[in-house]
Amino acid sequence: MSLGPIEIEVIRNALTAAAAEMDVTIWRTSRSTIVRELLDYSTAVFDAEGNNVAQSARIPQHLNSMGAALRTLLDRFVDADAWGEDEVVATNDPYCGAQHLNDVLVFKPVFVEGVRVAYVGALCHHIDMGGMAPGSYAATATEVFQEGLRIPPLKLIEKGVLNQSVWAMIGQNVRKPTLMLGDLQSQLASLDVGAASIRRLAARYGSAGILEACVRILDMSEAAMRAAIRAMPDGRYEFEDCLDEDGVSGQVVRLHAVMTIAGDEISVDLTGCADQQRGPINCTPAMSNCAVYYSIIAATDGAMPANAGCYRPIRIIHREGSVTHCQAPASVAHRVAVSHRLANVMFGCLHQAVPERMPAAYYGGSYVATFQTIAADNRREVLVEIEIGGTGAAPAKDGVNAWSFGMHNNSNIPVEMIESSMPLSITRYGLLPGSGGAGQYRGGLGLFREWRVESPSAVFTANMDRFRFPPYGLAGGAPGSLGRLLRIRDGVETPIAPKSDGVMLQKGDVVRLETSGGGGFGAGSVRSGEARDRDAALGYA
Repeated sequence: MSLGPIEIEVIRNALTAAAAEMDVTIWRTSRSTIVRELLDYSTAVFDAEGNNVAQSARIPQHLNSMGAALRTLLDRFVDADAWGEDEVVATNDPYCGAQHLNDVLVFKPVFVEGVRVAYVGALCHHIDMGGMAPGSYAATATEVFQEGLRIPPLKLIEKGVLNQSVWAMIGQNVRKPTLMLGDLQSQLASLDVGAASIRRLAARYGSAGILEACVRILDMSEAAMRAAIRAMPDGRYEFEDCLDEDGVSGQVVRLHAVMTIAGDEISVDLTGCADQQRGPINCTPAMSNCAVYYSIIAATDGAMPANAGCYRPIRIIHREGSVTHCQAPASVAHRVAVSHRLANVMFGCLHQAVPERMPAAYYGGSYVATFQTIAADNRREVLVEIEIGGTGAAPAKDGVNAWSFGMHNNSNIPVEMIESSMPLSITRYGLLPGSGGAGQYRGGLGLFREWRVESPSAVFTANMDRFRFPPYGLAGGAPGSLGRLLRIRDGVETPIAPKSDGVMLQKGDVVRLETSGGGGFGAGSVRSGEARDRDAALGYA
C-alpha cells in the first residue's frame, strides 16, 4: 500500500531529525575548537542510491556536495553490494569526491531486514592533516601533494572492526593527532546515531516505506523547484566578479557565469571562468556546483526541503582545466575562495532576473587565519580561525553586521576558549565602522580582530581575499570595504599579504585583521535621515 501525504511528511521530518541528531552528537563529543566551537562540520541522510534526502542546518559548502561525493564513491571506488552494514568508508581526497584534505568524509549504509534503505554521512573540517603549513591550509601550495595526507576511499571500519593500521597512519601524519582523531571518532559515533534513528523509523514503516518515501521526497522538492523557476522570467543573465589572485601567480582570477532560465529549468554556463591556477584556490565540480545550487535555492520565493531533488532542474556547464573544474594534481586547500565568489557572481545574475529578492554582494570569502605557537620546550599548538564580514544590503533592508553567510554557516571561537588553551591573547574584537557600502540600504559591517602572540615565537598563515576587489553594490549602492591584514610590532604596522605562508612572529607581535563589509543597495542620496541618525548613534558610520 502506498504511503499517504501525511506519512511522507512524517518520514521527511524524521529523516531531517536524524541528521540533526547526528549534528548534535558531533557537537557534544568533538575535541578541536574548529569543530566544537566554529561548527565547521555537516551531517546528512542519503537514499539507497546515494542522493541527499535530508540534512542538518550546517554548511552549504558541505551539504550541496556530500551527495556528489557519495555518488562518486559508489560509481568509481566502492561496490555497494559488498559494503556491509557495519562498515564505514572514509576519504578526504578531492579527486575521489571530497573537497579539500581537511574535510574528511565518512559514510555508512543502513540496512533493514537485509535491505539497504539509506546511507548516513558526516563531514568535518579537521584542524590539521599534515602538509607544508600548520592547519594544512598552505597559501602557496602548487600541488595537492603539498597540502597534507590524502586518504583514498577505504573502509575505515570493516565488518565492525576499526582498521587500526589506517588509524595509526593518520595519527602519525598530523600535527595534533589527539584532536584530529578525537573529532574523527565523533564522526563515527554520529553515523551510529543516524543509523539507529533510521532503523527505528523503518520499524514503523518498513523498508519499503522508507524507500518509497525517499523517492517521493526528492520528487516533491524537484516539483517545488521547477515551480519556483517557472515563476522567474525567462532570459539570459550574465555577471562576473574577480578574485584578487591565487597566492602564487599574482594574476587576477576571473569568475564569469551565464545563467539561462527557460520554463522550469536553469542552465549555468561557467566556461568563461579562468583557467585553473597554480595556487590553492581551485575547485572540482563537486565544490563549485554547490555554490550554484545554493544561490538558486536561496533565490526561490518559497520554502522547499533542501535535497538532491532541488538540483534536478539545474544544469551546470564547466570547462575542464578551469578554476571551477580543476584537474589533478591542482592544489585546492582554499577552494572556498572560488565557491564564495561564485555565489557572488550568481547573486549578480539572479538580481537581473528577480531584483526584488537578491541582496548586494556579501563579503564573499573565508578569512582563514592559522597560528602555530612554539613554546620554549618546542611544544606546539595550532589554531585555525575563519572570520567573516558583512552581508550585502537587500532591496528593502540594511545588510547584517559580521554575519556568517553564503557558502558557510560558521560560528566564532570564543575568546576564552582560545586564551585558555594556547598562548594567544585576543586584544581587540568588534565591528568595523564605515565598512558597509553606502546606499539607500547600507551594507552590513565587517569586523576587526587582533591576536597577540604570548609564546616565544609563532608561525602565521593567511588565506584571504577581497583585498583588491570589494563586494559590489547594486542599484546604485556603493561597494563594501576592502580587507586589511597587519602585523603590529612595537607600535609599527606592517602589511601582511592576504595569502601568506610561514610568517614568523615573535612574542608581543599583534596580528590585526579587518574584513570587508557588504555592498549597499540603492542610491545613498535617498537614505532616510532616521537611518543616518541611527548609524551615527550606533557608531556604524
